[in-house]
Amino acid sequence: QVRLVESGGGTVQAGDSLTLSCTASGRNFNSYNLGWFRQSPGKEREYLAVISWTSGNVYYKEDVKGRFTLTRDNAKKTIYLQMDSLRPDDTAIYYCAADDPTTGGLGSFLYYRNNHDIDFWGQGAQVTVTQ
Repeated sequence: QVRLVESGGGTVQAGDSLTLSCTASGRNFNSYNLGWFRQSPGKEREYLAVISWTSGNVYYKEDVKGRFTLTRDNAKKTIYLQMDSLRPDDTAIYYCAADDPTTGGLGSFLYYRNNHDIDFWGQGAQVTVTQ
């Protein structure tokens, strides 16, 4: 079992930066693929980025590549999402996620369809970007 707790959300102005943190508790933190999703009002939850537990490679959704950066600190059992050049359409609830790579692999993130694709979710962190 893995418990994920996000922090760092808030309200910022367009063009600002913000960093979200997600700290995990439970065993085998380093054995899960870890990543970030978001859900804007009236929209489906969408995948943003994932870090592979085996290679440490990071993969991004195309339209956040270059603005968002996912990093991992194994000693702190924490992943981060640094978000730069924020825009009003980045306003959403941001969710941290962990998934057993033996069940769906990176595809659980890259080809995400619904919440059942992912084993564990954080509670979400609100990010609001104003003009």
